[in-house]
Amino acid sequence: MRAVIQRVSSSSVSVDGQEIGAIGPGITLFLGIKEDDTLQDCEYIINKTIHLRIFEDENGKMNLSLLDVGGELLVISQFTLYGDCRKGRRPGFSRGGSVEDAEKLYDQFVRMVQESPVKKIATGEFQAEMQVTIHNDGPVTLLLDSEKVF
Repeated sequence: MRAVIQRVSSSSVSVDGQEIGAIGPGITLFLGIKEDDTLQDCEYIINKTIHLRIFEDENGKMNLSLLDVGGELLVISQFTLYGDCRKGRRPGFSRGGSVEDAEKLYDQFVRMVQESPVKKIATGEFQAEMQVTIHNDGPVTLLLDSEKVF
């Protein structure tokens, strides 16, 4: 499982011109699911995201977590995080697994994060064409991988 997390001052997601989710200060998380991901991968990404100290303290140092600052979380599914661009000019997506399995795990991920102490959680729509508006704060953008390959 992979995630791109961005510290944001605000973020929103729309489908067909209708806003379906929005947050204030917090994190926008783009989530990529591959064929053999499990609930343990969900737990790793969730725990890392909500406890990662990427918010500034009173001295201007990144020393506070999403939970420490009472931040909000927007979760967006993004299968392209497993796009393989090493060969040719078109990305390959063979590690993505079945849409049905990925959707089940995405739904479980959302349920698990909703059970966390995060103040507000919003989501995109799985497999929809989405427009995401991000006001990146910093900018701070980080990559997470449950297999810890980076």
